[in-house]
Amino acid sequence: MTSQTAPARHQQAAPPTSARPWAALVILAAALALDSGSVAVINSALPDIGRDMSMSEATLQWTMTAYAIAFAGFLLLGGRAADVLGRRRCFAVGVGLFAVSAVCAALAPDTGLLIAARAGQGLGAALSGPASLALVTQLFPEGPQRNKALAIYTSVGASSFSIGLILGGVLTDAFGWRSVFIVSTAIGVAVLASVKATLPQSTRTREPLDVLGAVVVTAGLALAVYGVTRASTAGWGSTDVVVTLIAAVALLLGFVAWEARTPSPLLPLSIFRSGPVRAATLCAVTFFTALLGMLFLAPLYMQGLLGYSPLESGAAIVPMGILVIVSANATGRVMGRVGPRPLMALGLLLIGVGVGVLWARVPLGGSYWVDILPAVAVMSVGQGIAFASMTAASMTGVPQEQHGVASGFNVTAQQIGGSMGVAVLVTVANAFTDGSGASATLSGYHAAFFTGGAVAVAGAVVVGLSAVGRRRTADGLTAAEAG
Repeated sequence: MTSQTAPARHQQAAPPTSARPWAALVILAAALALDSGSVAVINSALPDIGRDMSMSEATLQWTMTAYAIAFAGFLLLGGRAADVLGRRRCFAVGVGLFAVSAVCAALAPDTGLLIAARAGQGLGAALSGPASLALVTQLFPEGPQRNKALAIYTSVGASSFSIGLILGGVLTDAFGWRSVFIVSTAIGVAVLASVKATLPQSTRTREPLDVLGAVVVTAGLALAVYGVTRASTAGWGSTDVVVTLIAAVALLLGFVAWEARTPSPLLPLSIFRSGPVRAATLCAVTFFTALLGMLFLAPLYMQGLLGYSPLESGAAIVPMGILVIVSANATGRVMGRVGPRPLMALGLLLIGVGVGVLWARVPLGGSYWVDILPAVAVMSVGQGIAFASMTAASMTGVPQEQHGVASGFNVTAQQIGGSMGVAVLVTVANAFTDGSGASATLSGYHAAFFTGGAVAVAGAVVVGLSAVGRRRTADGLTAAEAG
């Protein structure tokens, strides 16, 4: 009993805030933008990287996959390390590793070092991301201030992908693909220089770090992301995909069994007693399944069928960033009155409509103003609402000393959902592409968009029903009646 309560007392005795919390929020949001936007920034530079290094498409995709595997695989370890070793310390180490890896990528003389550097960036993001979100909850007390801070923080994260698409295109066109990594390095160094002056001191607990759990879950998540990503090119029935996914499931089940037994778990299973945490996990998976699948296919539609340039297709998504910021901040103002679960359901429903209805009806000669912009707008409003409410819910009912691992788990769910979304929607698009030519290709895209939207709507229904059940329970019914 003593080992369980001592860390909580230690955390409570630590300084909970910074003298300049809003300045600290700027630094934390900048780091989040660096992590979230790194995939989009590189996306615009991929053709130039492939040509410069004579990389095949199969090899080129590893510049994206290496980041995703390292990021998803080490997120839980990063979250737990933040809680045990100190949040500011883990945040600084993660940002520093990200910046050093960006330098290595900018100077990479060959494919191997470039891919290794991208994996290093993913590991750095896995260390800094959970610590960053846990620091936000440490800096701002629960209530309107925290809701406002989370709305600002999440709007930056949710909009950074579309901003990254534009920035990557501009930098690559003007200075070459290596400039993308140089700018990432500069931002990382600026964030590091501000850490000591703005962020609260690190606090440590005496709990051991669950090394065995970390190894098992990291291997399981890495294999899961690899298997799902590989399925988009090799097919779901290929031997290596099937074997990889079976091994991933076995490792993850073994991890759950181990966490239920060990006295100092990497992922305390008690956090799932919180209904908002369970709803946030479902929201994360369905949100990113629909969103990243759409963001992968939309440029192919705009460039391949409408003749847009890479910069034009990136510019077409710019309204997403603006609308996400507006809707996320509006969500922060109303969340205290209605709670996060109804807002998660509304956000997922709007994403489902935007992706599954509006994107699934874009015609062969689509107009940006009539066909593309309305789809982007509806989806973006839903994205801002869902992201802000999901982030708040992911730590609701979780002790402060476990906020690092709770935030890490939710981002892990996002990564799994995003990897599944790209793989599943690409598979659906290929399956429904009957023949050759633009019309056949568009039919496949329509089926994929509809599938992504259906996933988001299904998530909205489940989360919405859980919100209704919670309200009925609050009115005096039993939990069984509410379910």
